[in-house]
Amino acid sequence: MPARDGVPAEQSRMVWRKSIQSNPSGNCVELAALPSGEVAVRNSRHPSGHVLVYTRAEIAAFLAGVKDGQFDDLT
Repeated sequence: MPARDGVPAEQSRMVWRKSIQSNPSGNCVELAALPSGEVAVRNSRHPSGHVLVYTRAEIAAFLAGVKDGQFDDLT
């Protein structure tokens, strides 16, 4: 099954990555580049669970906001 928002993704072809800042208790967000150029996002505690899929532009906009401090009030 291809990756789609809110449905299981074919795990075998995805290489999942998480930040080296992640903690060992499993509270991590993982990302994987898809062949389509999109980026899949999942919760590391549920590796066979659902994923969300974003375009590169959406990921770039989010990361720019993080780097700019727009989400600092959430931590």
